[in-house]
Amino acid sequence: MHPILHHDAGREAEILHNACAKAMAFLEGLERRPVRPPRRAVDVDAEAFRLPEEGIGAEAALDEFWARHADGLSGSAGPRYFGFVTGGGTPAALAADWLVSVVDQNAQLNGDTVAAALELATVTQVRDLLGLPAAFTGSFVSGATMANLVGLAIGRQWLGAARGIDIAKSGVAALGPVRVLSTSPHSSTLKAMSLLGLGRDAWWPVAALPDSEAIDPAALEARLAEAPDMPTLVVANAGTVNTTAFDDLPALVRLRDRYGFWLHVDAAFGGVAAVSPRFAGRLAGWEAADSITVDAHKWLNVPYDSAMQFTRHLDMQLATFQNLSPYLSAPVARPDNYLHLTPENSRRWRALPVWMALRAYGRGGFAEIVERCADLAALLGRRLEELGGFELLAPVTLNVVCFAPRTSGDAAAGRDAFLEALNRDGRVLCTPTELFGRPGVRAALVNWRTRMEDIDLAFAAMRDALDASGVMAAGAQ
Repeated sequence: MHPILHHDAGREAEILHNACAKAMAFLEGLERRPVRPPRRAVDVDAEAFRLPEEGIGAEAALDEFWARHADGLSGSAGPRYFGFVTGGGTPAALAADWLVSVVDQNAQLNGDTVAAALELATVTQVRDLLGLPAAFTGSFVSGATMANLVGLAIGRQWLGAARGIDIAKSGVAALGPVRVLSTSPHSSTLKAMSLLGLGRDAWWPVAALPDSEAIDPAALEARLAEAPDMPTLVVANAGTVNTTAFDDLPALVRLRDRYGFWLHVDAAFGGVAAVSPRFAGRLAGWEAADSITVDAHKWLNVPYDSAMQFTRHLDMQLATFQNLSPYLSAPVARPDNYLHLTPENSRRWRALPVWMALRAYGRGGFAEIVERCADLAALLGRRLEELGGFELLAPVTLNVVCFAPRTSGDAAAGRDAFLEALNRDGRVLCTPTELFGRPGVRAALVNWRTRMEDIDLAFAAMRDALDASGVMAAGAQ
């Protein structure tokens, strides 16, 4: 054994205690850590780092990393990171995630670990948490992008089977042109279309309801009638990224039953709203979908990377992702045979953090997180609107505040100047967007740590950034 590796083998406890001490220091300072580190801390000159001929050992490497790069770590796990749709890690999920690395299980159905059985139990619990019927099976993947890809891939196979074609065997060219109908597809859907050989041009845009990101069912039916026999995938939204719009899923199910398309529901973060009695009605109809995406590293607040895909069509999923090799388990259609159900062969045991979080906090704990985030988002929206220097670009209906500064000049330049000032301040992070052709700003609240005092700090930072940017229209306040 290499002498440094031999040395580290005898000091594993000290190494892990060192890592734990640094992790605790990070967590204890999380609320004070800038959500966006200074540029000097995040720019790393890769050429300055050379592979050493001889290593320095785990403890020295850990200390070097922390000394050099800790200041470049974002406070994205904290309560005022409102960029993208980013959760944190609850204590239970974080502890489980550490254990996942320690026990390092092969999460396939191998007969030598409990990993696959516990994943099936976790998927079943999530399905029950969200009110989905037992007809759905599911598995863990890395994120919503991969979950959307899996759902559309199964749909592609189903479209072929309906026409006597095995797409997994013959390729998508054997099916001919396929269209994907949607109003506001997430960018990951378009990426999935590219990866699946459908092509981004296969997206046929569908008109939205007035002043909304939601599908107009009448416009969808008109689109379907343009080519009633064309293989079709419809991608519905259960929570768009700008306005948290939910498509009218019962109406889409009725159209699916009439026209015979595949209905995929992208419920990356909005699906978790089903745990709340206040918001569960917005998911009405998704129980009849063909495939569903739900993200775990958003509102379920487990560490990256973790999401789930659900489908009613296990046979089509097996046909799509089966992996034939004499040293692997046989491709049998059972819901825990994960080697044959997702794109990955090697899979991290993503189920354990979700299992432990569900056991730790239960239905009531996650309902409280969802409702608290929604209440705080509504409060932030009201305060911004009442200030006068901002305008809401859409009503706050769940957990996203989409707004813009009232500027005296170019709207995009004013928005960018405001965000630059907000980033320099470091107390809160939001991301730019565009809604109905207007430049805007998004604040998405999904972190379990976010409380009333964080809204106070975030609002103060936004007000100060508006003043500092100098873009406010005359008389706006």
